[in-house]
Amino acid sequence: MKTSFNQILYIGFILLGVFQALFSKDYMQAGSSIGIALAFDPFDQDQKWNDRPTWQKAVLFVHLGVAAALLGYAIGWNDK
Repeated sequence: MKTSFNQILYIGFILLGVFQALFSKDYMQAGSSIGIALAFDPFDQDQKWNDRPTWQKAVLFVHLGVAAALLGYAIGWNDK
């Protein structure tokens, strides 16, 4: 299996976000890192959105939801 550079960056930013959320407790940075990971689409970039399998679309939408939830949590938690 050929691993592209985008997949490595995608996984790297996901791991960075998980580290920031769990160990550093910096949810704003975690949400940002996980959101930046979406820029490095781990799937085939040559394939149009409409031609992608449903599970790939679902993974990306769930990923976007997690990033938005972390950012929303960080904004709400710091609202004093």
